[in-house]
Amino acid sequence: MRDRFAARRFIILNFSLPVCLVLLLSLTLLSAEKKRGTQKKETDSISFARDIQPVLEAHCLSCHGLEKPESSFSLSSRKSALLGGNYGKAIVPGKPEQSPLLLMISGTHQDEIVMPPEGEGERLSEKEIAAIRQWIKDGAVWPDDLILGTKSRSREQHWAFQPIVNSMLPAVQNQRWCKNEIDRFILQRLEDEKISPSPAADKTTLIRRVTLDLTGLPPTPAEVDQFLNDSSPEAYEHLVDRLLASPRFGEKWARQWLDLCHYADSDGYLTDAVRPHAWRYRDWVVESLNENKPFDQFTIEQLAGDLLPETTFAQHEGTGFLRQTLSNREGGADLEEFRVNKVVDRTKLMGTIWLGLTLDCCRCHNHKYDPITQKEFYQFYAFFNSAYEVNIDAPLAGEQQRLEQQAEYQQKRQALIDPLREPLEKLQREWEQKMLYAASHPAEDHHWARAWEVMGLVWGVGTGEGQQEGLEILKMKPEQRSQRQQDDLLDYFLGRGQLVNGDRFKELKLGELARKLGELRKAYPAVSRAPGVREMQTPPQAFVHLRGSFQAPGIPVEPATPEFLPALQKKNQSRLDLARWLVSNDNPLTARVTVNRIWQEYFGQGLVVSSDDFGTQGTKPSHPQLLDWLAYHFRNRGWNVKDLHRMIVTSATYRQSSRMRPGIHQKDPSNRLLSRQISLRLPAETVRDQALAVSGLLTEKQGGPCVRPPQPDSVVMEAFGYNTWEVSKGEDRYRRGLYTLILRTSPYAQSVIFDAPNPSQTCSRRDRSNTPLQALTLLNDPVFFEAARNLAQQVLKEQQGDLEEQLRYAFRLCLSREPQAQEVARLKLLYQQELNQSETSEGKISKEEAAWTVVASVLLNLHEFITRD
Repeated sequence: MRDRFAARRFIILNFSLPVCLVLLLSLTLLSAEKKRGTQKKETDSISFARDIQPVLEAHCLSCHGLEKPESSFSLSSRKSALLGGNYGKAIVPGKPEQSPLLLMISGTHQDEIVMPPEGEGERLSEKEIAAIRQWIKDGAVWPDDLILGTKSRSREQHWAFQPIVNSMLPAVQNQRWCKNEIDRFILQRLEDEKISPSPAADKTTLIRRVTLDLTGLPPTPAEVDQFLNDSSPEAYEHLVDRLLASPRFGEKWARQWLDLCHYADSDGYLTDAVRPHAWRYRDWVVESLNENKPFDQFTIEQLAGDLLPETTFAQHEGTGFLRQTLSNREGGADLEEFRVNKVVDRTKLMGTIWLGLTLDCCRCHNHKYDPITQKEFYQFYAFFNSAYEVNIDAPLAGEQQRLEQQAEYQQKRQALIDPLREPLEKLQREWEQKMLYAASHPAEDHHWARAWEVMGLVWGVGTGEGQQEGLEILKMKPEQRSQRQQDDLLDYFLGRGQLVNGDRFKELKLGELARKLGELRKAYPAVSRAPGVREMQTPPQAFVHLRGSFQAPGIPVEPATPEFLPALQKKNQSRLDLARWLVSNDNPLTARVTVNRIWQEYFGQGLVVSSDDFGTQGTKPSHPQLLDWLAYHFRNRGWNVKDLHRMIVTSATYRQSSRMRPGIHQKDPSNRLLSRQISLRLPAETVRDQALAVSGLLTEKQGGPCVRPPQPDSVVMEAFGYNTWEVSKGEDRYRRGLYTLILRTSPYAQSVIFDAPNPSQTCSRRDRSNTPLQALTLLNDPVFFEAARNLAQQVLKEQQGDLEEQLRYAFRLCLSREPQAQEVARLKLLYQQELNQSETSEGKISKEEAAWTVVASVLLNLHEFITRD
């Protein structure tokens, strides 16, 4: 045994040594291979720094970086990446197929969203997509302290977003030229450019200029004579004070504000129904301007007059501003879609009018140039999302008796209703439920779609309510409705309720009840109404609308102001808080935007030419220190509007001649340095108003419902549902253009020809054109022909002397100045030619009147007549 064991050991030691070496080598090689395999696996795992960071920086950070990321989704840190954006979470660690980020970059998202979008950069390669898929699957590992990209604050540091500074008055050499502080800023720039200001306009030009600018009407010959004969040093200042105190001031300057809020007297869209009470807001604006309501109060009452403590009729009436949006009363229209459109429009109006920003750019995506995100747009939107439209009781003068009779009216009304109260309430509840169902299912049943359309049209004509107003009333519990709302709803149901149960309706003789209630209403007319808004009982949640679609809600948002502007420090913010924030001392935009917009009316362009865009793509101010000085003092002097107007028109800058001087065209071609005044084509309404004024036709009546001056029926036939234009009678035929009915789908033709803006869009600066069509209108339009004929009759009646005196009188009526000798000679020649060609017949005008009508028409056609020099 021992020998065999020894022999075996010998054999192993002597013959198996190579095998052992082979085995040992094999084991070594296997270990090395295993080590190499481990190293290879570690090498193949995803490295964030190597595989992910470069992809994000190359393809994503330009839109989703630190600075105002698109859709509020930032890929600058792991925290922000996992937080997501307007669409919700974009990355679900460990679940790549549930991560919208991966689905978008791979083009497999259910909404067909592809990132980067076409035109925004190159698509990711398959290798890059696979790396991101694996990275998400591995848990989306990202170093906590790693921040991608750097934040640039260039947009937040834009000049318009900085606090308003009380600029120091600059030193100037020619101090004697300056009339007030404005002139020192203007003169400093002129002296730096070695330009002298233009001489002052002559007194005749000056009175016509300032009278047209402040009242929109020309001065009378008597007013011109009085000013020319006043040699006191303060004659001009006294003239300005008289014009500012005139009720015509509000009529003239209301038009600018109504352009901003795109005021009109109809709904727009296809049906374009007339709004019977829209004029109440127009009159509110006129009265506010005439009483010199401080601009901060003017702002608050329009945006949130209904939310003021113990609000008055007049304050609540100011919310008619929020009713200037378009309304679609067509059957089958989705009421929620058009409600959203109204809220969006109000948001845009607020942004343009008070902030001077193009917020509309943010409805679908982050602003490309200004530091405003899509989320911040909908945070603004949320302020207005809880307001619903309603017409409020707003008694006019002389309606006190109507208020006193309401108790008697209700008593008699209830006596008619009580015998049928129980079955009537049951039927009405059924009708209300069907109407609510139809509102949320548009076009499902054409009978109920038609019922909604008729509700909008009938209430629009009868009480001023429409579908959206009616919908909010239907949503209320009966005990939450006001007495007026209950009465209106019941009366409408009685007129249309047979759609629910026609047989039952006849059985209860509800048609007879409707007739009796209608007669009772006529005997006890209700107080007048005005358009306004109120807060909903249960406000809807506001969301970011993905790609601007209300049918694609993103993350929920609450009312808030943008980060780049001073914060509104309050929870549960309302429209009232927003309005107060707009006119707070911390907000740098409202005062600047407002004074600039008023300045542009006097000089043809603002200190900032892009008066609707104070963002980074707008023009820089020509005189930034002056703009800030005006804004600071406007705000710190109690937002006094008339004080601002007075300061501008009493400046030497405003009083300059508009004549072009040698050398000025090369040094100041667009008059940005204000080296002179500028001749301006009069606005459309002023062109007509002036013709009526000089001819003696103008009616001075103020306020009240709209009127229809003459125009061809063919104009309104372009609008759906309108076949004729019923011309107003008597004095209403000759009222100022401010009071002309404005149909959105077919505005007054003469105004359109002279550049009146589209009443469906906000306008911060009107175009000024010079077209052959304007000349033809002045020659042939019935309004201007009638004005020429009446001017001729006025001249013949009031000046029965020789022809030259008549011509001088007519010239002074139209142009506020004496004619030159050659002008008199040309007019004499024209008169004689027309007199020789005129024929008379029984019952028609005389040859003299016919000839004078032609002369008067020529005067009304002069460039000087329709231009403010």
